[in-house]
Amino acid sequence: MATPQFAEILGLGAPELLIILAIILLLFGGSKLPQLSRSIGTSIKELRKGINEGLKDDKKTSQSKETEQS
Repeated sequence: MATPQFAEILGLGAPELLIILAIILLLFGGSKLPQLSRSIGTSIKELRKGINEGLKDDKKTSQSKETEQS
């Protein structure tokens, strides 16, 4: 089963996303958008990195508990 995308979770389609992007463009202006998108991308990258590290730690913990019980 595929993981649902962010837009699917919120029930947003293409028209809604375009309206949101247009509002963001009006609020921040064209000159600040590259900086804004870079910072959002960096934040997402760090979040995924943290989640992956947490999952690895959970796997190590569960494996060590299984080894202790044997």
